[in-house]
Amino acid sequence: MASLTEARDAPAKQLWEEINSIHAGMLGIEGSHMHFQPMAPHADPKTNTVWFFTKTETDLVKAIRPGTRAHFCVVGKNHDYHACLAGVIEVRKDQAKIDEYWSAVTAAWYEHGKDDPQLTLLALHLDDAEIWASTDSSLKFGWEIAKANMKDEKMPDVGVKQHISFA
Repeated sequence: MASLTEARDAPAKQLWEEINSIHAGMLGIEGSHMHFQPMAPHADPKTNTVWFFTKTETDLVKAIRPGTRAHFCVVGKNHDYHACLAGVIEVRKDQAKIDEYWSAVTAAWYEHGKDDPQLTLLALHLDDAEIWASTDSSLKFGWEIAKANMKDEKMPDVGVKQHISFA
């Protein structure tokens, strides 16, 4: 359950926790005609980077040039948290990061394990993000909707929207 208090007071901390709790989000390149695609994120809050395992032959990798910008969209496991992250993406074969994030799930995609010639990483260096955290309480939601409908200028208070800058 997304904490509205944390969304107000510590949105960056909450964002990294949410990224770590999901199996996949949707990654896409700005200005391309490619559809966003599901990718498993590996969060590095110390460097404001999200890492992704991929294969060098993919259309996504082939489309990345120096300075390419990308977006990564997150939906929380309870569907009460949403985020859109943006930044510069690059292709990196970083052995230390491969070792750090390697898992049995990742290994299943690479025939030759960590030595697979197709194995590479994408590093999304975040500039900023927008987050939306909402209540998962049907009672609170119903109460807020009822209050809003009883007053002409009252909006329901069912969530928090925040902008996070990493630059």
